[in-house]
Amino acid sequence: MKRSDTPKRANPNLASKTFSRTSLILPIYLPALLLSTGAGIISPTLPIYIKSFDLSYTLTTFVIAISVLGNIPAGIMVERLGRKPAMLIGLVMIAISTISMGTAGNLAQLFTAQLIGGVGNALWMLSRHAYMTDMIPLAKRGRSIALFGGVNRMGTFAGKFVAIFLGVNLRLPFFVYTGIAVLTLLICFFSIPGTKRESKVQTQDTQQPYLTQLLHVSKQHYKLLATAGVGQVCVQTLRRGCHIIIPLYASDVAGLSTQGVRLVEMISSAVDMSMFPVAGMMMDRFGRRFATVPGICIFATGMVLMPFTRSFTWLLLAAILMRFGNGIASGTMMTLGADLAPIEGTGEFLGLWRLTGDFGGAAGPIVVGNIADVFGLSFSGFALGGIGYLAVSIFLWFVPETLQKE
Repeated sequence: MKRSDTPKRANPNLASKTFSRTSLILPIYLPALLLSTGAGIISPTLPIYIKSFDLSYTLTTFVIAISVLGNIPAGIMVERLGRKPAMLIGLVMIAISTISMGTAGNLAQLFTAQLIGGVGNALWMLSRHAYMTDMIPLAKRGRSIALFGGVNRMGTFAGKFVAIFLGVNLRLPFFVYTGIAVLTLLICFFSIPGTKRESKVQTQDTQQPYLTQLLHVSKQHYKLLATAGVGQVCVQTLRRGCHIIIPLYASDVAGLSTQGVRLVEMISSAVDMSMFPVAGMMMDRFGRRFATVPGICIFATGMVLMPFTRSFTWLLLAAILMRFGNGIASGTMMTLGADLAPIEGTGEFLGLWRLTGDFGGAAGPIVVGNIADVFGLSFSGFALGGIGYLAVSIFLWFVPETLQKE
């Protein structure tokens, strides 16, 4: 791919030369910590809760994956509404979705709640991503977004730990998450400033129909979406599949107890959390590839080695290797998306970028489940590892280095 194919980067004038990461604590890092904690609280039992409505595995997976549809309208809304309003509306929708999930009585209500939550989460994620793209200078973007990824990992880990103490009630985690979402909404309302781009977006592009603008962005940047986007699909398939396959393999193949499964997850997740400073340093000092390629390669290698384990110790070592690689690649996909985002149509581009990632996130459980049903969980591990190596090849050979000296 030629350098000329790379779009113009986000306007550097919006990113102050005097930028400090401490300015992101209240508007970005603290809300990320809180909301990822809430998501971590519901994530261990979300599939079980949905399955309790007497649904098949296929329908259960579909209910979880339906939220991906929220990304396209969210990408347009971020540009139309502005960064701060999009964040606040996203948080309101998340709160409505979680309380609706906790009180749902049938499949239709589950679908509706997941669709609302999908749009809300997409608005929340895309507006923060666009806000960071606006405000963080290119030379400091890797560390700042890697820290963002690390904060999310910390919150998810904390949420999973808290969930242990919530008992067996499958609805209770949703009410706890709702309270956290409301608290996050209040913090964001008082701490997030507007960005300089908001008024420009609202005046220049409001004449264009939403679909026309989206199609224009996708047509203009189809080469990037067809290379870097496919690479991200592979990465997110590997990441989401990892969350599904490790507990299943530990229980069904390695024969570990529930406590053993939790220990493998918690210890390996701690390794994952600890690596984000290294990821940020590598991205900003050497380049985005220097974190992405080795990180995903190590991750995929751990996944390929997992099917050869049959005990707690060896499975733990394989899981640690996977999480170590994933930690090195912390924040790489968000940083790459921010780097590649054009000046005009940032929200639409990031919406398409997130859509490709969520497509991979939805594909991960499907890969694990379908292959496991036919060939066994070991072959699911080999398949996910192969997908990871494919991602390494794409980012090594087809995606340009996006770090540029300012």
